[in-house]
Amino acid sequence: MKTFRLLTIAFLLSGMNAYAQQPKPALQLYSFRAQFAKDVPGTMAKVQGMGIKYVELAGTYGLSVPDFLKMLQKHNLTPIGTGVDFDVLEKNPQQAVDDAKTLGVKYVVCFWIPHKGNEFTIEDVNKAVTVFNKAGKLLKDNGFSFCFHPHGYEFRPYGNGTLFDELAKNLDPRYVNFEMDTYWIKHPGQDPVALLKKYPKRFPLLHVKDRKIGTVGNQNGQTDVETNVVLGTGDVGLPAIMKEAAKIGVEYAIIEDESSRSEAQVPLSIAFLK
Repeated sequence: MKTFRLLTIAFLLSGMNAYAQQPKPALQLYSFRAQFAKDVPGTMAKVQGMGIKYVELAGTYGLSVPDFLKMLQKHNLTPIGTGVDFDVLEKNPQQAVDDAKTLGVKYVVCFWIPHKGNEFTIEDVNKAVTVFNKAGKLLKDNGFSFCFHPHGYEFRPYGNGTLFDELAKNLDPRYVNFEMDTYWIKHPGQDPVALLKKYPKRFPLLHVKDRKIGTVGNQNGQTDVETNVVLGTGDVGLPAIMKEAAKIGVEYAIIEDESSRSEAQVPLSIAFLK
């Protein structure tokens, strides 16, 4: 009987540990950019009412940084990350550090590597590696984690793999990792689960986003935002992605919905994650 009880306790604890590893739900506030443009306090209250605790920032919508942070605090919303332009990282990475300190975030994310038109080449990769490694080290030395968010054009073939593989190989994991956007991995023809398995220690963040079934993909980083659908109703395969994310210890699953229906869709997406 004692042995049975011990086995039962061990089983329950293992289940609790598995649950504890689930990424924490968060929201990219860019999802409500149209609403914030009209009513910042009201939109902030709506976000709080959806049960969100953690948010990734995308500007302050006309408010001063102190006023915006006060409003976040008033609505019990904790900022976890913010974006930074490539140009800032290249020319003045200290500004990225200073901004992250002011905002009180842990993560700093670059969402785009500049390139000419539809041409993304190994030269663009090499430049990004130099800029990211240098800026990432500075951010790390100041207590922040730096990530790059791919948008599809990085998965063009190169050598025995892709240009993304070249990024992953040459970006120092001590200083630079990645924020996976599940839509933008699926859209260029990649398998998000396979990528998480290939680079299990490189994705501390997920943008969880689903794609309308039947959407035609591409590798140019462009899409119709109206193909963003409620999580679990598209073709991205989120259940398997979330299972793998929990296994490898992804910290945050950040809902991002760029469609015009975000206000109606996000609550349903939150329910899906829960």
